[in-house]
Amino acid sequence: MVHELADYERAADECHLTEEQLHTALFAEQSALFGHVALDPEGDTIGFALWFLNFSTWRGVHGIYLEDLYVRPSARGTGAGRRLLATLAAVCVERGYQRLDWWVLNWNPAREFYHSIGAAPMDEWVPYRLTGEALSALAGQAD
Repeated sequence: MVHELADYERAADECHLTEEQLHTALFAEQSALFGHVALDPEGDTIGFALWFLNFSTWRGVHGIYLEDLYVRPSARGTGAGRRLLATLAAVCVERGYQRLDWWVLNWNPAREFYHSIGAAPMDEWVPYRLTGEALSALAGQAD
């Protein structure tokens, strides 16, 4: 389903994740990646949430960063996405985490849903990313 998500996000050629890589990341002895799946009444997987911990230096506690949330098109509108987010919110509350963060593409119609549950866009922050040659070049400057 990660590849389905990449296709939906118009970036299928950028997704190189293998089943083995995902399994290793989720089930390593000291895994830093966590996940939940949504099942339909027949037990078929219809969605997933992949997340990891972040940390707020201002609040002094961990939070959850939701890396990916995906619900198959046939299951959208069934409440599966809401239940996945509610599960992550419950993890936050149970563990004393104070934030549940994620990014969403500006054209994604799910933004309306996110607004409906009280999520607020953080448009004052500009995301940055280092990859490829720029990442390697900077790493070469490390002491």
